[in-house]
Amino acid sequence: MCRTLAGEPLFRSWLEEKPLRFGELRRTVSGISERMLILQLRELEAKGLVHREVHHQVPPKVEYSLTDFGHSLIAALVPLGQWGEERMERLEALP
Repeated sequence: MCRTLAGEPLFRSWLEEKPLRFGELRRTVSGISERMLILQLRELEAKGLVHREVHHQVPPKVEYSLTDFGHSLIAALVPLGQWGEERMERLEALP
């Protein structure tokens, strides 16, 4: 599983709305290097969660979007995220 993007709200929302180009994704994600973002996107693509579409034009254009499988993962993660948000104080107080 993708360790960086899948656990962040970003994964729940970035591609749900519309396909994004790599540069747009890079600006959206904070605290991750370009190389790590590329590796994470490749991992998500290999697992069938993200679709990468190459538009053959000048300059080259690559867009990323969620697959149906990725959307189904989002649907499963949303309740877990809500559970965590509702219990944040208690979770942060744990040793």
